[in-house]
Amino acid sequence: METKYIQHTAEKLNLSVKQINSIYQLHDEDATIPFMARYRKEATGNLDEVVINNVVEEIKYFNELEKRKETILKTIEGLGKLSPELKARIEDCYDATILEDIYLPYKPKRKTRATTAIEKGLEPLAKIIFDQTNANAEEEAAKFINENVKDSNEALQGARDIIAEWITENEQARNKIRQLFTESAMLTSKVIASKKDEEEAQKYRDYFEFSEALSKSPSHRILAIRRGEKEGYLLMDIHIEKQIAVDELERIFIKNSNANPSQMKLAIEDSFERLLKSSIENEFRLISKNKADEEAIKVFAENLRQLLLASPLGSKRVLALDPGFRTGCKVVCLDEQGNFLHNSNIYPHGPQNETEKSIHELKYLVNQYNIEAIGIGNGTAGRETEQLIRSIDFGKPISIFMVNESGASIYSASEVAREEFPDQDITVRGAVSIGRRLLDPLSELVKIDAKSIGVGQYQHDVNQNKLKEELDRIVESCVNYVGVDLNTASKNLLMYVSGLSATLAKNVVEYRLKNGAFKTRDELKKVSLMGPKTFEQCAGFLRIRNASNPLDNSAVHPESYFVVESMAKDLSCSINELIQKNELRKQVDKKKYVTETVGEFTINDILKELEKPGRDPRNQIEEFRFDETIKSMEDVKQGMVVPGIITNITNFGVFVDIGVKQDGLIHISQLSNTFISDPNEVVKLQQHVTVTVMEIDVARKRISLSMKDQSKGSRDREQGISNKQKPVLNNDKKIINKKPEPANPFQAKLSELRKKFND
Repeated sequence: METKYIQHTAEKLNLSVKQINSIYQLHDEDATIPFMARYRKEATGNLDEVVINNVVEEIKYFNELEKRKETILKTIEGLGKLSPELKARIEDCYDATILEDIYLPYKPKRKTRATTAIEKGLEPLAKIIFDQTNANAEEEAAKFINENVKDSNEALQGARDIIAEWITENEQARNKIRQLFTESAMLTSKVIASKKDEEEAQKYRDYFEFSEALSKSPSHRILAIRRGEKEGYLLMDIHIEKQIAVDELERIFIKNSNANPSQMKLAIEDSFERLLKSSIENEFRLISKNKADEEAIKVFAENLRQLLLASPLGSKRVLALDPGFRTGCKVVCLDEQGNFLHNSNIYPHGPQNETEKSIHELKYLVNQYNIEAIGIGNGTAGRETEQLIRSIDFGKPISIFMVNESGASIYSASEVAREEFPDQDITVRGAVSIGRRLLDPLSELVKIDAKSIGVGQYQHDVNQNKLKEELDRIVESCVNYVGVDLNTASKNLLMYVSGLSATLAKNVVEYRLKNGAFKTRDELKKVSLMGPKTFEQCAGFLRIRNASNPLDNSAVHPESYFVVESMAKDLSCSINELIQKNELRKQVDKKKYVTETVGEFTINDILKELEKPGRDPRNQIEEFRFDETIKSMEDVKQGMVVPGIITNITNFGVFVDIGVKQDGLIHISQLSNTFISDPNEVVKLQQHVTVTVMEIDVARKRISLSMKDQSKGSRDREQGISNKQKPVLNNDKKIINKKPEPANPFQAKLSELRKKFND
């Protein structure tokens, strides 16, 4: 990248030239963003991944801009119109829009009204009118009548067509209209009359007659209107006041008040109405779409990050259920590493109602496979299955979790699942995915196309290449942030480790199968295609449990092992002792180990890692229970206070699962008593929350919720809700009193069976 671009990027991002240059050089050497952020802090000045990524994006932008400049210069030179001044303007340009404006007059054109008029020889007449001399336009036009131009009116029309195109290609004119669009453009939409009464059109009825300042339109609204337009229900328009625009153009082009400006005024109005307006409108359509895409992708990316970093259960034996009614519940048992042990089917619900047999099977499996936790998919029959599981006395404590199964069906039918379980059907694979998500969400979710996980906002409407690029970056960031167990990680997880391609990830797994578990990080160098540069990129993010060298199970990079060894030697202790004894680490003189290649940032990171090497940075998982008195929307009443789980976060609010198979919405205005601009300020994905039911619309399947603090007593009096009807939660989010469950045959049978088995 040229020095001028490095300087420009440094000024734009408020960074030093040294930082930009270092990142550029590292990027040019194929260093990944996680590697730069974690192991090259001295070079980057301790920049985080977000800032480094911004620099990398600037590098990509200017690389593309440079390629475009080369094409433009070659084209203009081929026309014989490349002056030294024009060449300098192009070479000194930093903005793609300005570059295209410079190029526009020289850009090869399709046949237009202006080119037709030029072919008729009317360009000299256009210049006479444009120069606004005192010459009479009508008299001058008569001089151009010939076999191709029948009269003065045709000559004047042709001249105006040429002038209109000149105005459209004028940089000052384009910038002025851009300014007006920026300041005052309106976004409008209306329904296509013939589609108004169609059922599918009703989801867009808020936009049947809609108008709003484009600058104030949030991303989700722009994307919704564009989707309605794409599906053929809406007409979308972005426009400014015509007269204001024409007046501004006249100020630019009407220069001689003594000359008759009527022809110029006609040309200006035609230029705006026919050419310039549509050209700049298309720009702003694209700008608003790109901005909306960026916002939607940002929301999706943040949701994905939170979901991937959700609390893992850890190394425990799990029984997982993929619930169902008619087809039964698929049951699988997994060991501590998620290895498949057993599968079977139970039919506790209608129409089979084999409740007693199902309970017996579950108790047997828990005992047989020493199960420590049970995960239940939150789809069809999920709440009913949870109710059954919680009614069983397994003779020992068993943690019970509802698991978000969004995307599990995608995984179960995927090539990855077929490769992992070639002899099992999709129902077994789906249940295994549910169990593994409980054990380690990150390791399992990387196998699924991120768009199918269900935490996005208009993810199918945004730029798919940009979406994939950003989501891949987030997955890579999360995987490297947590670190990967080299001896248990799947190929799908390994391929997101810094520096590892899909081929190398496959080679690592094959080496492991052939030679047994890796004993040291250094052994990675024996893997096929693992070169020194790749090893440098990946080694620090890979962990080896119970390795002879404890640093192999830490985030300390092998290139820095000598630093730790020097520390231990100087303190006359072993590396293990240095890790185990805080008083020894406190004695380390940091400055003693700073060199030209190892700076203070690295020394601080090493000492921090020695405190708890290999520690999982994710939070511990918490058990959660829905309000057992509500199982469907019909059970939900206005004023109820119920527990829920945040399932999706958007710019306009968050969706909450309260256990009724239809997520409720907390509008952003109902998230806090104080104003917030971003829901992430107060909530996170998978967070356990307590919400108040504001409104229920069963017909439209909508539940409005609130997290605002209110006076419970006054709220209860206003809504006529008795305290006995609301669950009371303790700090562990477990219900300690609740409304008695309504009597029904299923519940009665469960009570009877519970008593029988407990006895």
